[in-house]
Amino acid sequence: MGDIEMRTNKKNSGFTLVEILIVVVILGILAAIVIPQFTQASTEARENSLKANLQTIRSQIELYKIQHNDDVPGTFTGVDFEDAMTDYTLVTGATCLSTAANALGPYLQSIPENPFNLLNSVGDATGTLGDNSDGWQYDTAENDFRADDNVDAAHITW
Repeated sequence: MGDIEMRTNKKNSGFTLVEILIVVVILGILAAIVIPQFTQASTEARENSLKANLQTIRSQIELYKIQHNDDVPGTFTGVDFEDAMTDYTLVTGATCLSTAANALGPYLQSIPENPFNLLNSVGDATGTLGDNSDGWQYDTAENDFRADDNVDAAHITW
C-alpha cells in the first residue's frame, strides 16, 4: 500500500495544464497593460529632453549675442554655428585658443542630439524645416533655433 501512496503523491505534485494556462493568460493581460505605459513614458522622456536641449541652446545663443555685440553665432565669415558655440571665440566672432586675451566661451561642449532623429547637425534656414535632414535648424537672420525632425509637427514650433 505504501507504493500506491507514493505514486499518487508524485502524480499530484505538479501543475495542471489549466493552472499553467491561467498563469500565462494573467501574464499576457498584465503585459498588455504595462507595455503601452512604457512606450508613452519613453516618448514623454524624449520630448522633455528635446525641450531641455532647445532651452539650453537658445539661452547659450543669447549669451553669445550679449558677449559678441549682438551678433549671432555662425555669422562670422569662416565660422559655422557649431564652431562658434563649441570653441573659444573673440568678440569679433573668430575662433581662438583658450589662452587668447579676451577669449569667450565655449558655450556648449558639443551640439546635443535631437532625441527623435539622433542627429546633432545644424542646418541653416535654406533647408525645409521638419524634413529630418538635420537634428536642428538655425535661422541666423531671425535668430530662430528649432528642432528639425518629422516625428511630430509640434517639435518645430517649440
